[in-house]
Amino acid sequence: MDQSQAPVLDALEQYHRLDRYGFSPPGHRQGRGADARVKEVLGVDPFRADVLASGGLDDRRSSNGYLSKAEQLMADAVRAEQAFFSTCGSSLSVKAAMMAVAGNDPGGLLVSRDSHKSIVAGLIFSGVTPRWITPRWDEDMHFSHPPSPDQVRAMWEKYPDAAGALIVSPSPYGTCADLDAIAQVCHERGKPLIVDEAWGAHLPFHDDLPTWAMDAGADVCVVSIHKMGAGFEQGSVYHLQGDLVDGTHLSQCADLLTTTSPNVMLYAAIDGWRRQMAEHGTDLLGRALALTGRTRKRIARIDGLTVLEDRLLGEQASHDLDRMQILIDVSELGVSGFQCTDWLREHCHLDVGMHDHRRIAATLSMADDDTTTDRLVESLESLARAAASFDPPPKMYLPSPAELQLESVMSPRDAFFGKTEMVDADRATGRIAAEPLTPYPPGIPAVVPGERLDQPVIDYLRSGVTAGMEIPDAADGSLRRIRVVTGTR
Repeated sequence: MDQSQAPVLDALEQYHRLDRYGFSPPGHRQGRGADARVKEVLGVDPFRADVLASGGLDDRRSSNGYLSKAEQLMADAVRAEQAFFSTCGSSLSVKAAMMAVAGNDPGGLLVSRDSHKSIVAGLIFSGVTPRWITPRWDEDMHFSHPPSPDQVRAMWEKYPDAAGALIVSPSPYGTCADLDAIAQVCHERGKPLIVDEAWGAHLPFHDDLPTWAMDAGADVCVVSIHKMGAGFEQGSVYHLQGDLVDGTHLSQCADLLTTTSPNVMLYAAIDGWRRQMAEHGTDLLGRALALTGRTRKRIARIDGLTVLEDRLLGEQASHDLDRMQILIDVSELGVSGFQCTDWLREHCHLDVGMHDHRRIAATLSMADDDTTTDRLVESLESLARAAASFDPPPKMYLPSPAELQLESVMSPRDAFFGKTEMVDADRATGRIAAEPLTPYPPGIPAVVPGERLDQPVIDYLRSGVTAGMEIPDAADGSLRRIRVVTGTR
């Protein structure tokens, strides 16, 4: 296909050139009705790009097919058979994939236990039974790795009637599973593999990046264009290949969940980024990888900071690593990742991404250059000098891997929607959780509804909150009280 095309962007240019006007939503009418104070901050261009998808950008039947053409171009660019744009983020896309594969299947779905909270939400919405695949653990660093092919094979032997498998790769830390081998394990049984590759939208466009899920043989792959691409927040694409998942049914599942008022700006940004990557991605990402290599070495030379790489790879660790995710251990400074994140924001006006009790992560993209990475390195040098003045971080209780594996005794859906009560945290041990409890970032639930709470996990979360951890989905963010299923132990 001619990858120089950008059907949605071209249609938006035509909309303005023809001076279309709609007596229909959106009510701001190309910004005419927007408050001047709003336009002073946002400018008028976002309002001019905010038009109806059908009955605005396209006609009421969408007969010009601007969106469908853009999706076909995306599929062609990334070597998938079909691609679908979503304006509700990968959180929607992965739920649609779960429902399409296992929506009414009593065998459930093999799911990596290091999954994002959006996957747990999908389990709650759909009623799908999770067959949890235990991640691999680095106990010393309190760090999880994606499951191995052998672990996935063992779970298929235990649950041969499961509808499919869902793996997260790359993780928010940049660590990657052996997707080639895992796809082969699934396909030996004629079962589909879903990959939540939200952090991997850039992977198809450079050979020195980890393997792209479609190239590895995955059946459905979900990516977030806003994470490692150049789209707006909420922009997502889910890709499909093979005959193990019905594309029409997948699209219908997404339609059940998505908005009927999609934002054309998100479509246009996805469309334009695809064109940019198809035409220039190898060069842009090659420069970014070279910049990343230099930046990793510069940070590694800062006393007290350790850039993690070899520790993340190997037989008992991850299969591959996206090095554009620079994961930095700050524990040698005697401070926490929470403290470092707050200090960098306050004193350097610099925000980092993932952070926990001993790490922070800086994510580079094709947009970065020597100016931005100089600022990052200089800020980290300042942090290292200032760390001696920090208060000692509150002590966190870090459970063993065995203590973190809670027993599933109810389906997430039944526990979440059943009769519940709030109990004091010191009386919650042995009770069945009725809410997800998710340290954020990275957004991986420590507790899933339907799991039996144990004291080590409660101690971990409560001490984490004291140390600076955020648990935004808890009914009581202080975790003094926890929502549990009524009358069960």
